[in-house]
Amino acid sequence: MDDRIVEFVQALRGAGVRVSLAESTDGMRAIQALGIEDRETFKAALRTTLVKEHADLPIFEQLFPVFFNIGTPPMQSAQGEDSELSQEQQAQLDQAMQQMMQALNAKLRELMQRLMSGQGLTREELEQMAQQAGMQRMQSASPQMQRYIQGQMERQLGLQQLQQLLQQLEQALQEQGMNGEGRAQVRDIAEGNGEALEQQIAQYVGQSMAKQLAEQMKHDPIHDLANRPLDQLGAREIEQLRDEVRRMAARLRTRAALRNRRHRAGSLDAKATVRGAQRYGGVPIELKFRRKRLKPKLAVICDISTSMRPHATFMLTLMYELQDVLSHTRSFAFIDDMHDITQDFTGQRPQEAIGGVLQRIPPGYYSTDLGASLATFCRQHLDAVDRRTTVIVLGDGRNNYNDPRIDCVDTIKRHARRVLWFTPEQERMWGTGDSDMRQYAPKMDAVHYVATLQQLADAIDHLLSGR
Repeated sequence: MDDRIVEFVQALRGAGVRVSLAESTDGMRAIQALGIEDRETFKAALRTTLVKEHADLPIFEQLFPVFFNIGTPPMQSAQGEDSELSQEQQAQLDQAMQQMMQALNAKLRELMQRLMSGQGLTREELEQMAQQAGMQRMQSASPQMQRYIQGQMERQLGLQQLQQLLQQLEQALQEQGMNGEGRAQVRDIAEGNGEALEQQIAQYVGQSMAKQLAEQMKHDPIHDLANRPLDQLGAREIEQLRDEVRRMAARLRTRAALRNRRHRAGSLDAKATVRGAQRYGGVPIELKFRRKRLKPKLAVICDISTSMRPHATFMLTLMYELQDVLSHTRSFAFIDDMHDITQDFTGQRPQEAIGGVLQRIPPGYYSTDLGASLATFCRQHLDAVDRRTTVIVLGDGRNNYNDPRIDCVDTIKRHARRVLWFTPEQERMWGTGDSDMRQYAPKMDAVHYVATLQQLADAIDHLLSGR
């Protein structure tokens, strides 16, 4: 069972759920304390210890039965001593089956035998079907691939023709003189056994896919690093992630380009169409379209104090790798005061520019003053914000007990299209110690939790999608 739980945790990570080593250890301890006899208690223990975010619950619910549903779905026989049919009805069924078999190919004859006898698939049969469906050659363990492999295996078995077979069987039973109640009973048995075969295939494919996810995690340390909190990474691990940032940026650019292409035609603008048609007296009509701007104009404000430097580094790198899908970007950095760092990125690679910024603005000892920095921004840099600008503040909201200057946030909001906050601290930490997040958060249009590189990339993708 321990090995199965380890595989389950690795599959969760492979599906994007953040599970730390400490949390997986907590899961093991919880199972040792509560036991595995009660399935719901077992499931609740794993869910409580391994899942932190509400958005990850659907993934947990999808993978749990894949790893911990034991045994083959039950099937019922319509023939023999275990059948609920009378001897007369069984004789009529035998005659109807013999009549049908003559018109069926070998595959469908075998399926009908399984449906009537309640015979499930063996492990060897499932493995052979999966191999013929191409499971060994698949490049990913995505839900789409899982549905594809499952569909291919069902087609090999002939399950896509189940309803047609059942109609033929009912007609044959009627010709043999079986009454309506008996025909309905046979149909219920056959349909139930067909559903059990589908469940058996789905369970096998799901387990195989989940194991592949676990194997991918074992051999993909970069994926693991991208889903670990940045403040827990060492200098060498952060360096390992630098190439991954460029790959992430490439994927985000591709998605943004596809979204732009889909929306290029725009949606029908009824008002503009009517206004344009007035010059022709309403005929003919020249259609006008409302085009949605999908290239956001950004002002990025980054906390580059000691605790936030890894997050700011990756945030700015991603933003400047994505300049071709952004309308315009102004960048600012602060510790105890606000600095316009936009020009640092002119003519330099993001990594070089960020290195220069961090060297020019060194961290002090408990010197962060977000309130004063926001006041400087409103006093000197408010021209960077207009009604098309999305302002992103990257920071933990910790202010060394200084004035948070909520009035400055209100000023920025009046000028901006929207204001977002990216924070590496979970909500349960807001308001503790010198954190002012409880005051900043209600002013935001959205707050994104970005403790890891993957979460940071997801938040930026969310921004580029226009949501």
